[in-house]
Amino acid sequence: MDVRPTEHVPDTVANAAATPDREQPFEALGLKADEYAKIREILGRRPTSGELAMYSVMWSEHCSYKSSKIYLRQFGQKVSPAMKKNLMVGMGENAGVVDVGGGWAVTFKGESHNHPSYIEPFQGAATGVGGIVRDIISMGARPVAVMDQLRFGDIDAPDTARVVDGVVGGISFYANCLGLPNIGGETYFDAVYQGNPLVNVLSVGVLRHEDLHLANAKGAGNKVVLFGARTGGDGIGGASILASDTFSAGGPTKRPAVQVGDPFAEKVLIECCLELFRDELVEGIQDLGAAGISCATSELASNGDGGMFIELDRVLLRDPSLTAEEILMSESQERMMAVVEPSKLDAFLAVTAKWDVETSVLGEVTDTGRLVINWHGEEIVNVEPRTVAVDGPVYERPVAYPTWIDALQADGAAGLARPDSGDELRAQALQLLGSANMADKSWITNQYDTYVLGNTALSFPDDGGMIRVDEESGLGFALATDANGRYCQLDPAQGARLALAEAYRNVAATGATPVAVTDCLNFGSPENPEVMWQFSQTVEALSDACLEMEIPVTGGNVSFYNQTGTAPIFPTPVIGVLGVIDDVAKRIPSGWQDEGDNIYLLGTTALELDGSAWAGTVHGHLGGLPPAVDLDAERRLAALISAGGDQSLIASAHDLSDGGLAQALAESVMRFGVGARVWLGELMERDGVDAATALFSESTGRMLVSVPREDDVKFQGLCEGRGYPVLRIGVTDAQAPGLEVQDLYTVSLDELRSTHGATLPARFGAVIAE
Repeated sequence: MDVRPTEHVPDTVANAAATPDREQPFEALGLKADEYAKIREILGRRPTSGELAMYSVMWSEHCSYKSSKIYLRQFGQKVSPAMKKNLMVGMGENAGVVDVGGGWAVTFKGESHNHPSYIEPFQGAATGVGGIVRDIISMGARPVAVMDQLRFGDIDAPDTARVVDGVVGGISFYANCLGLPNIGGETYFDAVYQGNPLVNVLSVGVLRHEDLHLANAKGAGNKVVLFGARTGGDGIGGASILASDTFSAGGPTKRPAVQVGDPFAEKVLIECCLELFRDELVEGIQDLGAAGISCATSELASNGDGGMFIELDRVLLRDPSLTAEEILMSESQERMMAVVEPSKLDAFLAVTAKWDVETSVLGEVTDTGRLVINWHGEEIVNVEPRTVAVDGPVYERPVAYPTWIDALQADGAAGLARPDSGDELRAQALQLLGSANMADKSWITNQYDTYVLGNTALSFPDDGGMIRVDEESGLGFALATDANGRYCQLDPAQGARLALAEAYRNVAATGATPVAVTDCLNFGSPENPEVMWQFSQTVEALSDACLEMEIPVTGGNVSFYNQTGTAPIFPTPVIGVLGVIDDVAKRIPSGWQDEGDNIYLLGTTALELDGSAWAGTVHGHLGGLPPAVDLDAERRLAALISAGGDQSLIASAHDLSDGGLAQALAESVMRFGVGARVWLGELMERDGVDAATALFSESTGRMLVSVPREDDVKFQGLCEGRGYPVLRIGVTDAQAPGLEVQDLYTVSLDELRSTHGATLPARFGAVIAE
């Protein structure tokens, strides 16, 4: 986006006051006419070109959350004392921070980089990783892992391979070069994401309590220092022009707004920042992500004493032809801004020099209450920083109940033919196992380093990722992320509850206790009243569900305008849950390793096939109402698994979700190659369901566990004592050919693995060998 002023001289504050009628390209910068009028009202004059650039990026949907603020407040309002107990930093900071015990804390957050990842898949995804990792650094933490949550178009569509290959390559390149393990995530394919893929990335870091830092500019006279990579022309207008608008039906045209990343520069930046924190050389550090210098200066000033003076021509440039406006808007990567006491500046510069990190002192903190920016001695910005960073527009967008949703919900799966013969059940179980969304994702995950740093306790394909925090005690944390856009399309409120329940259950399956939530809320245009209804339903339901489960939302991200033309994506709230485990040695894998263990199904099964993977894969159908969810039952199930793990009663645990019991059984067999004999008669009789429902229903609150025979009595006593439904449905058997569902069908381990593993390589090429 060209934001150069029409004349060759700088557009100064004095010039702006003297030329009130000059036309300005506010619409091209993403501002509405009323927003531009409001800026003029705030300033008492027209904005300079530099001020216009700053307001345009900071008042964008991506930065200001102007359409979502009124709803997001619920996360801060619906909080119980139990939710605050271990919460050290909540919403509003770069990332949430949770006390995990022993003087340790974990900071984690998810972010979206959707639009850039369609235009330039490799750089879009790579810089998504870089940006979220810098949020973690700015809290004073060492990044220790990443995860990704990906949504692509139809797996057979011509453009899908381009996007998949670029996105996965970008994530693996950046994280692998940083030396960060990728410990989990999810990948789905659906035509609804064809022109607007979702690339959500989560990063997590570890710190001691005393090392926690918050970013603000306090102390008049303290120096404002920019360090890291030089500023270039990439990413100009990324927040305001690329992330805060829909794609036209003609396809992507916003290539210059995509940032370019350098993970090796970021690796050095990580070590440099941690040394600066360790030696107490900074008052605070702010990463330069969306909106670049505009964001860092205005947010730091707003969070501090309210004043800052900057000489913009001191910024080190990759491209000397950049105008002041372009420098303010650039989202070049691998940059940080620090506030440093003058007495510590020499020591600060010595550390950055040691790490060969380029540094420039841009200005200082003031007590004027104004953010003043000069360019070659001329004043080009003079604003109250809160008007830029905090007090932006707040919209109450029109909300309308969707005209189409009643008909969609009325069209349930009850009319779909359900198989009853063993041959049909076998064929459909294999059809699901090899479907794009149920198939083995090793083509993706083998490109990621999952064990670098040496603290990974669990990763793909287990239910959650797990990292050891403290080698001496074995203290660790687990993470899982989940979303089901199909369920959210049917009922966004219930879909949000289901996503929370599944992520919670996945963390519980590892043996960890869930303690905190982050989210990435991906939706269509907020200017569509039906999309705003979906969003409002989601946030209300999610905030209520977190209150009921007493698990706080520590922060997150809203991504609007995810649509091409007038067709929005399915509402896709990705929910990440963090859990704590006292000793990672007690972790629980998702598949059985020993023969002779008893297989138990925890929970009950109902006829809940609406919106299921079975309905979508076998019948190409979406309609009806999502499964019911009992959040109290989910908490009791999690506590049961945690207690069983502590007592070493449970050899494996795998949640039942997409694909139901049939998928969970197949994955548990394939995990370590140990077969199983399973019977469904008692389950069908107890729950009053047919074989197809027993195998394919996606009822919630269920988990498949294996228990050593010698611990059988204790395990059953644990379930009975906690009043949780339990039923023995099988036994592990190394001599079994694979999976034998008695009286119905048998599938060999080789056929399970070949069916499960063939789908992605057939479209994208051979899997990289481990």
